Amino acid sequence: MTVSAPIAVALDGPNLETVVTWARSTGPFVSTMKIGLETYLRDGDQAVHSVREASGGRDVFLDLKLHDIPNTVAGAARSIAHLQPTYLTVHASGGAAMIAAAVEALPETKITAVTILTSLDEATLDSVGMRGPALDAACRLAELAVGAGARAIVCSPQEVAAIRGVVPAEIVLITPGVRPAGAALGDQARVATPEQALADGADLLVIGRPITAAEDPARAAEQLSRGLIS
Repeated sequence: MTVSAPIAVALDGPNLETVVTWARSTGPFVSTMKIGLETYLRDGDQAVHSVREASGGRDVFLDLKLHDIPNTVAGAARSIAHLQPTYLTVHASGGAAMIAAAVEALPETKITAVTILTSLDEATLDSVGMRGPALDAACRLAELAVGAGARAIVCSPQEVAAIRGVVPAEIVLITPGVRPAGAALGDQARVATPEQALADGADLLVIGRPITAAEDPARAAEQLSRGLIS
């Protein structure tokens, strides 16, 4: 029996052919395909069309992390409206007016506010002048973003329980920095296992290299999915 888990596969590949192969092989086992800057800037709209088709019509998470003045972000959001992504990311630190501009420009898409990147630790936050600790900063940004109309929030699994407690139940919480027990951390600083992230209130898990760098990505996706919904 095919199973489908709340996983967004991060499709950060060296070329479109590889990305499409990953989408085709993992699509039966996950809910969402995440297309980030590397892939979108290289392959453009074709990446979205090809991934959507190869994955069997899975949700598209367009992870562009827009961050600019409100007028520019609104224009950027309108420029990809024809792609009809389920999710489009913006940086919550861009402020309420910027987030609201994206929401107004793409009302059918879940504008997704990124709080604190999972690659940042407390020392790095301090060095860039972000008032921490990370938990407090993430909660502040999440509340600001939801107040501006964001319908999804990206946060590390270490903050997801606290954010679940301060935003409405219908807000989708998305957690990168998810690593199966024993997996390499890579460039992630604030991580948790998939099981723990879901238990703490996450709705969608972003998982990349533990699936795409596996010898058999389809098998890795299937094993992760079965472990989460069994």
